[in-house]
Formats: sequence, structure tokens, C-alpha cells
Amino acid sequence: MDPVLTTSMILERDDTAWAELGLVVERAQRGDRDAFGSLVEQFQPTVYAIALRRLGNASDALELTQDVFLHVLERITQLREPERFAGWLRQVAVRMAINRATRRLAPPSVETGILEGASMQSDEPLDQLIDRERAERVGAALAKLKSLDREALDAFYIRGHSLIEIALMLDVPLGTVQAPTAHGPEAAKG
Repeated sequence: MDPVLTTSMILERDDTAWAELGLVVERAQRGDRDAFGSLVEQFQPTVYAIALRRLGNASDALELTQDVFLHVLERITQLREPERFAGWLRQVAVRMAINRATRRLAPPSVETGILEGASMQSDEPLDQLIDRERAERVGAALAKLKSLDREALDAFYIRGHSLIEIALMLDVPLGTVQAPTAHGPEAAKG
């Protein structure tokens, strides 16, 4: 058979498959639970494989797979090109797996990981006492913050991530981590 003809037949078959997928996604976007169920059945092995590769633990991967499909169910109406569902789903799965892997790592202790590295060492007992008091006050203030706020501050000021990177890592809108005034993290970077 002619290679060009064979290639065009494969492309047509692929186009048909993507078009059929797009129709199922459109039905799911209109609230058809059976259509969404068929998407879950079709793509669950792929999402599980992504999660397992990123997390390295079968039970964590299974839990994340469920979370990914719940997330997608809530946001499927936002997908503008239904035939691109597979790629969109893959991106969601990868992003959520990275976020889960990042969050499950034990956060560094404020006293040992952040404050000791940031404070200047001095031989004077008075300077050491002042540094210790500052560290305790900053630690107490950080302890009063919500987990998301602590993670965002650590990612921005200590680890040097951009606001966009932080929003992706924490799976929140950019406005959630963006500074409300010119004196916030954005001003500190620039």
C-alpha cells in the first residue's frame, strides 16, 4: 500500500477519534454523568500512571487520581476546545502530582531552616540574645498564619520562586499570592 495513503488514513482515523472524544466531552460539559464516567474509564489508567510516576506510592497515586477527576469535573465547562481534553487532563494531572509531591515533603522548621540561615552569627552574648528573640517573634508570627500563607512566603522570600511559580505550586489563582500593595513581594523582587 502507498505510504502516503496509509498515513492519511491513520490521520483521518485519529481526527475521527479526537472528534468523537470532543463529542463525549461536550456531553459531559452539559452535565451528562454517563459521558463523564466514560471519560474517567478511558483516562483513569493514564492519570494513575502519571500520579504513580510522580509520587512513587500506589495509594497516594490512587488518591490523587480521584482528586484529579474531581477537579476536572468541577472545571470541565471551562475547557474551550473539547477535542483537546486528553492534553488538558494530562496537564492537570501533572500539575496536581507536582503540587502533592511538593506539599508532602516536610517543611523546614522555621527556627533551623529559615531563621538561622538568615540571621548573622555574632560572638557577643547580647547580639545572640537579640537574634534569638527576633527569631522567636518571627516564628510566632508565622505560626499564626494560614498554611497557604506560610508556604507562599517561604516560596517567595526564602526559595526565590516567582509569583507565577508559587500559584502553580500551590494550585491557587495568581491573585491569591500576588501582593495587594506595592510594598509586598512583587516590590521586593524588583
